[in-house]
Amino acid sequence: MSSSIKIPRGTQDLMPGQVEKWQYVENKIRDICARYNYDEIRTPLFEQVELFLRGVGETTDVVQKEIYRLETKGEEKLALRPEGTAGVVRSFIEKKLYGAANQPQKLFYIGPMYRYERPQAGRFRQFHQFGVEVIGATDPAVDAEVISLAMRIYQAFGLTGLSVEINSVGTIEDRKSHRAALLDVLNPVREELCEDCRSRIDRNPLRVLDCKNNKCQTLTKDAPSILEHLSDESKEHFSTVLSYLEGLGIPYNVNPRLVRGLDYYTRTAFEIKMAEIGAVETLCGGGRYNGLVAELGGEDSPGIGFAFGVERLLLALEKQNIEIPVATGIDCYVAIQTPDAKGQAFVLVDQLRQAGISAEMDYLDRKMKAQFKAADRLEAKFTVVIGESELANNTVVLKEMATGEQQEVPATELAGLLSSKLS
Repeated sequence: MSSSIKIPRGTQDLMPGQVEKWQYVENKIRDICARYNYDEIRTPLFEQVELFLRGVGETTDVVQKEIYRLETKGEEKLALRPEGTAGVVRSFIEKKLYGAANQPQKLFYIGPMYRYERPQAGRFRQFHQFGVEVIGATDPAVDAEVISLAMRIYQAFGLTGLSVEINSVGTIEDRKSHRAALLDVLNPVREELCEDCRSRIDRNPLRVLDCKNNKCQTLTKDAPSILEHLSDESKEHFSTVLSYLEGLGIPYNVNPRLVRGLDYYTRTAFEIKMAEIGAVETLCGGGRYNGLVAELGGEDSPGIGFAFGVERLLLALEKQNIEIPVATGIDCYVAIQTPDAKGQAFVLVDQLRQAGISAEMDYLDRKMKAQFKAADRLEAKFTVVIGESELANNTVVLKEMATGEQQEVPATELAGLLSSKLS
């Protein structure tokens, strides 16, 4: 006997009862995005590998360790998408959204992403990400709007204890002067750093400051801050973002070591954190990527965005004991008292469904007692019974489950009566 096939590690089945929670979360997110005038975009689950090499960065953990690579029969090199921004920017360029009448382009996405990493609380190999991208504006108010949108979504679900960690990683020019000062500190301790940090020093030394290794953090505690090397323009941009956040009443903490894990960030970088949601307390991360559109072959256009895992949001709600309101039960269960009534019951159920009423019937030829138990399990608000006399008179017996009240009604009037009672 062959062994059973099991679900791949780092993935999960979303079962009835769970799916409704996901639907509620996604619908609420879509509603909030509509208020902020963000339109939904859906990009492919797989893209050219080159998109992520150039868009995410060859020095990132995502590209070096976590990306799922595919090769077609035609030797085309593809990858399952590990994040959403690169695909959205590729679409922005390819579909010429820079020429659209409405600018900047304000987009959001919800969908599965894939990273080969060690599964843990709130982290899966197939995970679902919500993200927004605003492409075409450098205004610091856009930075603040993007951060506030993330915060307002969390607050709309009732989460508390949230904090914004924010930094400016400057422009490419700002980082050139910072790089030299940073290498003066890193090179003498190079051999004492972890393997990842040693590989980052020559390619992107700023990423060393993002290392979570305690020893690396201690060795680099006196490293110069990028904030000390910002141009006047970058300083002004950053201070204006902070003033907008203050105007919205959003508390923040400037963290000079926050650089984020992707290479495309410029200027504003931020995370939203909540204590004790599992192995990682970061709920959300994002930032500005002013050079990414040009890097992927488009005309230079500024951009900013963020993304968060839907699984992690659900875990945070669970940690704070926040219940997701999920509607359960059906409107009507049609019970069949005699086999001759099955045909009429089948038609009646269809008529109810067409009238906008959720309805179900028995398909297992169960006794009446078992059918009423099934109606209870389905949390039916009403039960309709069709027996020999009802079949002969073209009537049904309608029972309200909460009160036990019964009445005989013409079958042709059932849908209208039920609609009235349910409303």
